[in-house]
Amino acid sequence: MSQNKLETISNLFEGKEIRSIWDKDKEEYYFSAIDVIGVLTESDYQKSRNYWKWLKGKLNDEGSQLVSNTNQLKMKAHDGKYRMTDIVDIVGMFRIIESIPSKNAEVFCTK
Repeated sequence: MSQNKLETISNLFEGKEIRSIWDKDKEEYYFSAIDVIGVLTESDYQKSRNYWKWLKGKLNDEGSQLVSNTNQLKMKAHDGKYRMTDIVDIVGMFRIIESIPSKNAEVFCTK
């Protein structure tokens, strides 16, 4: 994906940021997997990152296509620097939500 067709959007959920990107050509959103996990688990960045690493392994072992469909893009980190981060489309985001037991899952899906 080329950067000129992408627009970075910052979404807030219960006061937490979920970094997302809008692809104008595909007319599709992509979300930071770690940010989604952070909202669901109410964890800080490091714990969310570790959870995502564990979840990717678990889903890969189950044969889920989510892991193979995950791409990386540079997104602005909390320290202001741009770093590569795993992104998922809306289907991937809902697969993550399904995989994590969380009281926020239902609220997340209705926002």
